[in-house]
Amino acid sequence: MASTTPRSVIWHDVECGGYGEDHALWRALAGEVDGPVLDVGAGTGRVALDLAAHGVEVVALDLEPELLEALDARAERRGVHVETVVADARSFDAGAGRFGLVIVPMQTLQLLDGAAERAAFFGAARRALRPGGLVAIALADALESFDGESDGLPEPDMAVIDGLRYVSLPLAVVDEGDRAAIHRLRQVMGIIAPVEEEHDVIRLARVDAVMLADEAEALGFEALEARRIPATDVYVGSTVVVLRG
Repeated sequence: MASTTPRSVIWHDVECGGYGEDHALWRALAGEVDGPVLDVGAGTGRVALDLAAHGVEVVALDLEPELLEALDARAERRGVHVETVVADARSFDAGAGRFGLVIVPMQTLQLLDGAAERAAFFGAARRALRPGGLVAIALADALESFDGESDGLPEPDMAVIDGLRYVSLPLAVVDEGDRAAIHRLRQVMGIIAPVEEEHDVIRLARVDAVMLADEAEALGFEALEARRIPATDVYVGSTVVVLRG
């Protein structure tokens, strides 16, 4: 029987939902500020639901309504409250001067195309912050190019949903100059063979912590000491740029 869960939700959960190495850092940052937390690029609620479960007032923002609908349903099942806002990270308005902390987990900011789009995000974040509030942005530490044919393939992400196995297999990271293109093969597996296959590509801007801090300071933010999310056997590490508004 086909799953009634939207494919966008399934693939988001398969490729992002299992990551939890950053939860402690977001909780710690939330404890350093007064006021709600805005989770930008919240998806199905990986971070927002964890914060809410730990008593943090949190607003989840994402461009994809289907992902936030899944978040709403999960929040209800878990008995926690998370406000959701469908909006673009470059132009959102979730309440002027409302938030003590704006977080951007999982390299979400690197999906924006260039310094101009990052500046648009910084403008929206500054409007959302309370005086002295913080912005914290996770950046991938390593986006080295690889070709699965010669370098070997990382382990795939997998999940079984309604009797079907969903597999997301990294194929290559291709250097495109100022961006890294991450190629994946997405397979929906039946009992014996793939039922569906598609080639998916995500492009991340090559921006490091120093570059991002410099861009933010030019727009009036103060760069604070960066935080670290260590690498594991499965996940690359991240540097979290922390800015005061």
